[in-house]
Amino acid sequence: MNPALLIVDIQNDYFADGALPLVGSAAAAAQAGRLLAHFRAQGWPVVHVRHVSLRPDAAYLRPATPGAEIHPAVAPQAGEPVILKHYPNSFRATPLLETLRALPAERLVVAGMMTHMCIDTSVRAASDLGFACTLAHDACATRALRFGTTEVAAEQVQAAYLAALHGLFATVRATDEIVA
Repeated sequence: MNPALLIVDIQNDYFADGALPLVGSAAAAAQAGRLLAHFRAQGWPVVHVRHVSLRPDAAYLRPATPGAEIHPAVAPQAGEPVILKHYPNSFRATPLLETLRALPAERLVVAGMMTHMCIDTSVRAASDLGFACTLAHDACATRALRFGTTEVAAEQVQAAYLAALHGLFATVRATDEIVA
């Protein structure tokens, strides 16, 4: 099976000085950088996804801001496609499916941000479209969430979403396992 690395939304706004810092973003980006180096060394394709908000009141990932740029830890090289998206699902209203089929990729290794939003929707969509997905759990990051009066810690959000994806939609593994 032909593998491709899909790096979703590892953008400056999700880091300590950004508009919406995530828990563990620096560590996740470092692991995603390891995956990126591994795929490049093997000569395997890499596809980057970059989210830019279209909402006029957006607090983060605003057009033409440094926060919406891809983080240097996973900066694209010449020839690596960068897919621009405006929705959590990386396939919605983008050329991602066509790009992956043209490679041709049958298996995806996924890393990125935010696990509970863009990673979840993109991995589920990829699985529905017939891709075999491996999700690098330590190359993803998320944030705490609130539902009513219940505060859910980022670590619990991360674990719940990874547990929900593992099995039916993806195989969830550590970066060390993927690059071994």
